[in-house]
Amino acid sequence: MVSKKKQSYSEAMARLEGIVNLIDNNELEIDALAEKIKEANEIIAFCSDKLTKADREIEKLLAEKQKSEE
Repeated sequence: MVSKKKQSYSEAMARLEGIVNLIDNNELEIDALAEKIKEANEIIAFCSDKLTKADREIEKLLAEKQKSEE
């Protein structure tokens, strides 16, 4: 599961890639598979949130820059 500690986007993506590799290689028992899919969904939500926040911040900075240039 996604750790409560600060985690970077790249760390989360690496964990997600690891889970996908396990699934692709049929390395998981059915009980572990369900747990890994749940973890993958949590990581996807975490990454999506990070991207959304970054997008908002970039939009804000671009808007501020545009105002200062007017």
